[in-house]
Formats: sequence, C-alpha cells, structure tokens
Amino acid sequence: MQRPITSHQKKLSALCAIVGAESTSKDLESIELSGIAQASQSVLPGDLFIALPGEKFHGAQFASDAISRGAVAVLTDANGAKEIKGVPVLISTNPRRAAGIASAWFYSEPMRDLYSVGVTGTNGKTTVTTLLHQIMTAAGRDSGLIGTVETRIGVESIASKRTTPESSDLQALSAVMRERHMRNLIMEVSSHAITLERIRGSHFAVVGFTNLSQDHLDFHKDMEDYFAAKAKLFTFEYADLAVINLDDPYGKRLAAQTELPVVTLSRLDTTATWHYASIASDYVGASVSIRGSGGILIEGKTALHGGFNYDNLLMAVAIAVESGIDPIDIAAILPTLTGAAGRLEAVRLGQNFSALVDYAHSPDAVKRVLEAAAEITDGKVIAVLGCGGDRDKTKRSLMGQALHKGADIAIYTSDNPRSEKPEEILVQMVLDIDVLPPSEVIVDRAQAIRTAVNLAKAGDVVMVLGKGHEKGQEINGQIHEFDDRIELAKAIEDKK
Repeated sequence: MQRPITSHQKKLSALCAIVGAESTSKDLESIELSGIAQASQSVLPGDLFIALPGEKFHGAQFASDAISRGAVAVLTDANGAKEIKGVPVLISTNPRRAAGIASAWFYSEPMRDLYSVGVTGTNGKTTVTTLLHQIMTAAGRDSGLIGTVETRIGVESIASKRTTPESSDLQALSAVMRERHMRNLIMEVSSHAITLERIRGSHFAVVGFTNLSQDHLDFHKDMEDYFAAKAKLFTFEYADLAVINLDDPYGKRLAAQTELPVVTLSRLDTTATWHYASIASDYVGASVSIRGSGGILIEGKTALHGGFNYDNLLMAVAIAVESGIDPIDIAAILPTLTGAAGRLEAVRLGQNFSALVDYAHSPDAVKRVLEAAAEITDGKVIAVLGCGGDRDKTKRSLMGQALHKGADIAIYTSDNPRSEKPEEILVQMVLDIDVLPPSEVIVDRAQAIRTAVNLAKAGDVVMVLGKGHEKGQEINGQIHEFDDRIELAKAIEDKK
C-alpha cells in the first residue's frame, strides 16, 4: 500500500470521538497513530488496524498478526472485539462506515484538495476514467488514476487489486497524490465500494453515471437494489455535480431524482447538455462533432470504435471541460486518445483479419461490443466468451444468448471458473441455444481462442471477450498465468 511520506500522526482519542466508537480502554489520549491499515500484512508500527467482518472470515482473526507488526489499536465490531487482546479496541456498530470516516479524517480529507472525479455504472467506467486521465495529462495537468486495471500516480503505475480500494488505501493513495502535487484524481467507483462504504468520507467535484444493466446480482438482490446502490453516490454527501448519460433508462431516472446539479449527455438527443452533432465512422475510427455547454463545438478524429465508446468519449470530454480544460486543447488531444487496456484492444501481427480483446462480462456489454465489431467489418464476427464462476449465475444464459445473437460464429468457453466446474457453467451458458457448427463449446480457453483464429478469413473480426486486461485464470483457488492478448498472439503466429 502506498502511503504519504508526510507525517499524519493523530491521537487515538480524537479518532475514537470522530467515529463515535466505544473503547475497551480509558487511556486513549496517550496513544499516537501513525497510519491506518485494513490488511494485517500492510500494518506498520503505530498503525490502527481495522478488523472488518467479511463473507468468509472476520478481520479480527488477523489482529494478532497486526499487533505483532506494531498495531497499537484495533477498530472492529462487538463480535471482533471478543477475539482481541493486548491493545485498546474501538468498537463500532458499523465498522465499515467508521473506517471510511476515520481514514478520510486521518489524512485530512485529501480528495477535497484535488479535483476529484468518480465514475460509476455497469460498463464504461474504466474507459471513461482512462480517457479522462489521458486528456488531463495531455493538457498538462498531473493526475492520479484509480481503477480496475491500474492505479497511476503521475508516471508511476501500480497494478490494481480491486476496482475501488478499501477506504484506508483509498485515502492514503489520495494523500500520496496530494503530496506529489497531482491536480486531479480520476477514479472508478464500484457498486460494491458504495454498498460496503469504502468511499465513506470521500468527496468528488464531479460524479459520472454511464449506464446500468444486469450484473453483480450475486451481490445485489435485484436491479432495483443495484440501482439504489449507484444512486447513493449522487448526493451532496459525496459530490458537487453529476454528469449523467440520458440514453440509459436508469440514467434518466437518476437525473430526475438526484439532488445534485446535473449535466446531461446523449449520443442522439440534441436537448442534452452534451451531444454529438455528427459521427462519421470508418474502419480506423471516426470523425466527430461534439456540442456542449453554451454552444461549445469540439471537432476532431478519434481512433475509438463503437457506439458505447462514443458514449464514453462524450462523458470524458464533458467532464474535462467542466474541470476547466480548454475545448480547443481537447480537440487537438482527441486523435491521441487510446482508451484502456483490454477494452477493444487490438492484437496486430500483420494478419489479414482483425483481432481484439475486450473485458465485456455482462449481457449488455457483450451485446454492445459485438455490435461494435460488426460495424468495423464486412466479414464474419467470430467471438469467444465464458462466464466467471462463483458470480451472478442469472446472467450466464443471457450472456450466452448475447453471444449467439451477436456473433456469426460463437465459441463458448471458460472464463475464471474459480471453485465451480467449467462444464457446468457452460451448460448454463448454452441453455436453450442450438450450438451448430462452426460454433462450438470448448472448455479449454486457449484452445477456444486458437479455434477462433483458425476459422478467421481475410476481413473477419476475432473477438475474445470477458477477461480483457487480466493476466491470470482462477481455477480451484489457484491463479494460473493466462493473458488473452498473449494467447491470441500465439494463435495468430501459429496460423501464419
């Protein structure tokens, strides 16, 4: 975990009062905290260790390890407190909320000292934040980025473990960015992070909403619960301004109900604050004309493909202008924008067909990316897709149907089966689908990719979907090296 060099020592008694916790010790005034950690292996001497209840384990099980590493106190719930001895324990009825508030307070609310942008939605978060980070950087604004693929602090890149970090890590990273004189923080905000209160204590200048479609229903009880989680971000507690895509029905609902001032986006609706006057696409990208606040006109070329990517670009441009970047500069920057790793990422080895990798792992994302593939070819769309194990089972048949309808040749395969049997996942994927040759079910993902490539003819498009930027495949608790981009490249080399 990255931490600021600058000392942020604060008294345990003050933190206890801020979060409204009870304590097992009366002598808190003499204890100075030098940091906060939510993973025992990240604890440094002088830290407060936060022990949260989880699905499989309670963080209190790791308290002794944290204390051996130098933790001087523990924040937990009543159940966790029973397991901890040797240091003062702060007991909260909602330790997740307390962790967020404590972390933001400890680092003196670093996100308020940056122009912080949070983007949420089922699809597009990574691309919007990456595009916005690229615009900010090209415009001379040193910026931080936190998301699914990576965390960036200026030129430094750190691989991400989750889309939105735990609260102590999030606030520490923000403090590091402030310390290194970043002007902006651009980050993805997941529904898990909102629900689990990882962003409690955070504040954004702008929050963006891309879209909402079925995903994560293993975590949320239904789509209404999923939407309600996203909507929590669009309040004055968390933000000052909302930028919302009206082309999505949930976006229209959100724009109507949020208490925040709203800037609207639409690819087609010219009454939206930001919209396209024209899009002229070809095989290398598109020429676009974007209309915005006060009649602003931004014209230029983009290498991005697909309607959903034009939505992502529109949001990035709108937020960039709202942040004060000159539209003339943005027009010059447009042709340089590349999008995010593993999002319609091309693998080019001189072959006579297109080969792309994308992270699409929801029914709507699969539908959209296959539509984009069809736009860039007169040949066949050959697509490879699997569904992850130990995740939302209700979307598997929907993803299978999206592949069946959107691809000329559909190859059903494994994703990250995790603890499930890949064969059983595939049965659910192809439910009610007649898989007729040359479409096929192939359990081994590498072989599935190889089969797709071998079927490709000049002018076709091979799409490998689901894992995107990931560099491993999780099977029975073990992560094996596996990168769709590398496997695709190997298959192309062997075909040549």
